[in-house]
Amino acid sequence: MFTTNPFAELSAFISPTAMQIYVILMVLFVIGGTVLDMMHKKSAKYFFENAEKAKKAATREVSGGERKALMLKTLTSEVLTSAEFSNQKRRLSHLMTMYGFIFFVLSTAVLIFGYPTDASAGIWPLLWHLGALSLCVGGYWFWFSIRVDVSAESKKWYQLAQADLFIVSLLAMCTFALLWSAMMAAEVQGWRILFFVLFIVSATVLFAGVLWSKFAHMFFKPAAAYQKRITKADGSRENLPEDFDLTDSSVQERFPDIPEYMGENPPNMGLGIKREAPRHY
Repeated sequence: MFTTNPFAELSAFISPTAMQIYVILMVLFVIGGTVLDMMHKKSAKYFFENAEKAKKAATREVSGGERKALMLKTLTSEVLTSAEFSNQKRRLSHLMTMYGFIFFVLSTAVLIFGYPTDASAGIWPLLWHLGALSLCVGGYWFWFSIRVDVSAESKKWYQLAQADLFIVSLLAMCTFALLWSAMMAAEVQGWRILFFVLFIVSATVLFAGVLWSKFAHMFFKPAAAYQKRITKADGSRENLPEDFDLTDSSVQERFPDIPEYMGENPPNMGLGIKREAPRHY
């Protein structure tokens, strides 16, 4: 099962050209849905206007070399390793889901365009199955345990909202893909047809439903993370106050209410909301 190209046997019933057209159509759905999402929410307009506002409030100029270094930090931290997550379980779940999705989609494209009739297809069938498995583990872990409304509000797993379209269709796609592959390996004719149809339906909902889901946020997140680093570097700080040492005499002179209400040696206020997990439902 894990080393067999699931699309090779399918090519006997559906032509490789038809499969390739479907993949291209899904790519166009993602591009079109992302563009419509930006137009509808005006996210791109807000992003550029916010960048211009930050530029006017900047206290220093960020050089080209520094911008490249910040871009590299964004790529290695927020994108490749999701280091912005303070909750390590959430971070691991996100990484498993993200890399599972990348390997699953990439290997699907390679198998359909490069090896549509080759049952072995090198290492790609293994990557396809491992990507789907990683998606399932990370996605179901998030759905049943880590979601904010589950961990903090005791929301039931079957209570759905429109915002859940992305994760639900994603989990359905990888689950039915694995079941379809398993039924083909077991040569169970009826079930493999059913699971293949469900696989295609859930994949279509995922990629064609970009406008109504959180799919597009994966493209906005790196840009927003990079812009946040820029605002810290140029001093604009998104109109937020600086990080002050409250025991500093110059800070206390600038803000005389600090020693008045907190004393000249203010105590460390600790982790705040990060002190404990949100389980007070």
